[in-house]
Amino acid sequence: MCGIIGLLLADENAQVNQSIFDGLTVLQHRGQDAAGIVTSERGRLHLRKDNGLVKDVFQTHHMIDLRGNVGLGHVRYPTAGSSSCAEAQPLYTNFPHGICVVHNGNLTNADELTDLCRNQLKRHVNTDSDSELLLNIFADSLLKEMSKNTNGTIDKVENIFSALQTVMKSCKGGYAGMYLINGIALVGFRDPNGIRPIVFGTRKSKTISSENGAEATDYVFASESVAIDTLGFNLIRDLGPSEAIVITMDGKVHTRFCLPADQIVHAPCIFEYVYFARPDSIMDGISVYESRLKMGEKLAYQIIDQYPDHDIDVVIPIPDTSRTSALQAAYILGRPYREGFIKNRYIARTFIMPGQETRKKSVRLKLNTIKSEFAGRNVLLVDDSVVRGTTATEIIQMARDAGANKVYLTSAAPPIRYPNIYGIDIPTRTELVAYKRNEDQIAKILGCDWIIFQRLTDLEDSVREAGELDGEIHPQEYETSCFSGKYVTGENINDSYFSKLHDLRNDTAQEQRRFARIESNGSSALPPGSHHGCENLSNDKRTRA
Repeated sequence: MCGIIGLLLADENAQVNQSIFDGLTVLQHRGQDAAGIVTSERGRLHLRKDNGLVKDVFQTHHMIDLRGNVGLGHVRYPTAGSSSCAEAQPLYTNFPHGICVVHNGNLTNADELTDLCRNQLKRHVNTDSDSELLLNIFADSLLKEMSKNTNGTIDKVENIFSALQTVMKSCKGGYAGMYLINGIALVGFRDPNGIRPIVFGTRKSKTISSENGAEATDYVFASESVAIDTLGFNLIRDLGPSEAIVITMDGKVHTRFCLPADQIVHAPCIFEYVYFARPDSIMDGISVYESRLKMGEKLAYQIIDQYPDHDIDVVIPIPDTSRTSALQAAYILGRPYREGFIKNRYIARTFIMPGQETRKKSVRLKLNTIKSEFAGRNVLLVDDSVVRGTTATEIIQMARDAGANKVYLTSAAPPIRYPNIYGIDIPTRTELVAYKRNEDQIAKILGCDWIIFQRLTDLEDSVREAGELDGEIHPQEYETSCFSGKYVTGENINDSYFSKLHDLRNDTAQEQRRFARIESNGSSALPPGSHHGCENLSNDKRTRA
């Protein structure tokens, strides 16, 4: 899971750095492991990236050096590769033109693509990041398209679209990304199933007018519409599955679907609506907030159906994502909605924190109870989802410690029983609390009196019904693999790919890599100027005007 943003300002003398910084700050919920920005100033690229939050990675002297009217930004959580700073994005290759990439998602055929790059394309792959594969395959394809223009006529836009077509034919999985082709174009693209989100927006330039007095236009791509809103742009639309938008440096916009219709199945990730996206975002034309209201409504009716004589006294959300669903569930149940947990906002989201023990220890640092809301009451806790069960177990115990008589738990999402392979950190079935267990068994493990999960059909209907509110036609199929075990790109849960994924990404393996990095950093000196694999922005020694 990552957040990405790209901007092109019409005014060559304008500076895009602050807007990218602000956009990344708004997208910080999508990843807190690393952040990076690259800008282009009349053909000169400036890059800053490092591990950490946006506010910590970019200091004043970095922002001063990030000059230019076009750029990319990225916030990262490492669902593939490692936490090395070298894998922070944007990534860059100097040939042809100088190309940078930011990417959200995961490639399921990364091993095959790595072999392709190294053995056939003869391109060096320096990291374990699949974003580097997207960069190298595009760069190689673009170079080959350029070499075909032997008659002296070069259509750069057609070359870009042809290279993008090669990328989408070669790269399997769920991904949305952006390329900055230095001096030529800013490009946004989305995978053939539209699994990962990306939106497009415009605004009137604040500083110049185009020729003949017409309005000059600034352009933006982002993972979520909330970034577009915050920066004062108008949301135009989501990119469609296999669609690419190429914006040349003179502000001309070119759009194309890179694959034929029979190779496209629009199936956006439903977990975006459940958990990842901010409630004020619009995804594929559907309000995340409205979809979560519907989830809460359907949860309440399910409770009434299964426990018509329930003795719930109060409905309490587990902050933050579940608040919207809990509010609507309380309304339908006719029970008061109360805030029973206060959150320390300076602790990372536990679901996307690496390592089971790290997640467990952080729960009580993150939340504290208002004891008067629990004492002597039968409490219905509403969570957005239950993944490993670490957070839920601790929170249920906290509710009992605060004096709750009974503790019931509901999840706005169905039981998660399968890995996600499209960029979400759900890597292995054996670490999922719902794996091979029914609701009674799960309730016993978590320590609650009973638990109810959203039905998958109700979850899908929640998103569809929220989309019907605007009268538009929206996707009728969703990527639901972590609930259903059905993968829209054709993988089978018994494939060897999943065994390898387990070996690479289970909690024990992640902890071993983390300790290995600590020991390595403490015992061996890094090469001079390596900056832990990051380019140092201060290598630009030009005298400023």
